[in-house]
Amino acid sequence: MKITLLTVGKTDKDWVRQGMEIYTSRLKHYITFGIVEIPELKNVSALSREQIKSREGELILKNIRPADDLILLDERGREYTSVELAKVIQDKISYVGKDIVFVIGGAYGFSDDVYARANSRISLSRMTFSHQMVRAIFIEQLYRSFTIMRGEPYHHE
Repeated sequence: MKITLLTVGKTDKDWVRQGMEIYTSRLKHYITFGIVEIPELKNVSALSREQIKSREGELILKNIRPADDLILLDERGREYTSVELAKVIQDKISYVGKDIVFVIGGAYGFSDDVYARANSRISLSRMTFSHQMVRAIFIEQLYRSFTIMRGEPYHHE
């Protein structure tokens, strides 16, 4: 079992990359974790938002296997506390047993095809964060989930 974070676009902010590296290195003590960055589309000025979402969606779906549990990080997804998220992940690991792929889409969100393939959606907040920042925030929350599952003192209630 492994968890993958799939992102549209590269992480180009050093401080975001540093945060991601800190929590990625910590996560490796609990589970196999990887990050896949899909390059941003080039020459998109003549494309509509829907065309951009469609092309990004094709690239996202090419990186998903049929057996993967696909979870979108989406503003219209369900919000969880850190403890609730830990329970969701624990249940997926224990009972579902599939590899989990979390996806952070592009600036315009996901195509209808990606929404149709998704098993669920999670919102990190009702606030809007940059797609760069969401990467570090999400990986930290994933790490926090594993410390909660293990009863380690990282998370305080």
